[in-house]
Amino acid sequence: MKPAIVFSHQETKHPIQAQRIDILSALFLVCAIFFLPAGTDSDSLNSLAIVFISIVLEAIPFMFLGALIGGFIEAFVSRERLTAMLPQKGWRTVCVAAAAGILFPVCECAVVPVVRRLIGKGLPLSAAIGYLLAGPIVNPVVAASTALAYAFNWRVVALRLVLGYTIAVIIGLAMGRIFNATTALTNPALRMADAPLPCGCMHSPVEIDPSDPHLVTPSGSFGRMDLTMVQEHGCGCSPAEAEENDWMGKMGSAFCHAQADFLAVGHYLVIGAFVAALAQTYIQRSAFLTITGVPFLAVGLMMVLAVLLNLCSEADAFIAASLQGFMPLSAQMAFMLTGPMFDLKLLLMYGGIFRRRAIVSLAVLILLVVFGVSVGLEGIGGGRP
Repeated sequence: MKPAIVFSHQETKHPIQAQRIDILSALFLVCAIFFLPAGTDSDSLNSLAIVFISIVLEAIPFMFLGALIGGFIEAFVSRERLTAMLPQKGWRTVCVAAAAGILFPVCECAVVPVVRRLIGKGLPLSAAIGYLLAGPIVNPVVAASTALAYAFNWRVVALRLVLGYTIAVIIGLAMGRIFNATTALTNPALRMADAPLPCGCMHSPVEIDPSDPHLVTPSGSFGRMDLTMVQEHGCGCSPAEAEENDWMGKMGSAFCHAQADFLAVGHYLVIGAFVAALAQTYIQRSAFLTITGVPFLAVGLMMVLAVLLNLCSEADAFIAASLQGFMPLSAQMAFMLTGPMFDLKLLLMYGGIFRRRAIVSLAVLILLVVFGVSVGLEGIGGGRP
């Protein structure tokens, strides 16, 4: 007898993801142990601590706000409402979807599962990619955090939002030309959306053995009560409780999603802030003269840094702004555009939606377009604050 498919919301870390987090944590500790003795005087250590703490304290409120908004959108905003707002065909769908982050602001950590479910509901691939890439940049929370990080320099804020939107639309249209849902998605069944339960939880398919006597009715078939037994909610509620109290169930689900998103990326902020603090404290500005003198070298370095640091879009502006004395604005912009679209954590998360060939194509397009736009920004004289 073939195993049956039911839905579970229990989240487990992929072995590769868990191993990657362990490696990053180990590297962080090694760097801390190596660099701290370098501060032979208390002034350098004090400077390191002040810069590190200031970056973290400035960024955490925006990370928390973004995670909270994403959690409430996940629980309270139906996919039907989202898709009803979008044109059904053509390039206009991509343009509207890329701007949807203004109404539904989520960071890149929360946008991936949202996009997965939108694709499952029937959203065109090109529009889904447009929202996937632009949503974490073109939203009011990121605009506010960028404004605060750059001392309310609205030119920097406008550049980030406009360039992020334009890049997302270009890549969304390009991916729509190259791929269709069948060739891009990991499983065509993704287009059949998982049904949300009353609590707002979404369930991913898992296999169970129908021969288990605890999971079948006396007649030998699955019944509603039996499925309830194997449905596991990340928010801790049960289907019966959710049906009795719909609003409270959704509230629990919203806070659960917000907590998971916040904790999932918090350690990346700490690592990124520590690296930025080390750069400001121990690296002489003269060491960057060669790099900053060649725009494409500075842009490339900041793009690599964005991929490695895995920062949340609500926090990365504080890291970029802390490097204003070292890097031109074009390189800072490359950092703030690359991270929300492609980094190591997103590489793994994209694997839950796209096939390998689609991920490679998406990554190449993101890196090439961001690099070209950032170097072009320097070329037209917009690379300096």
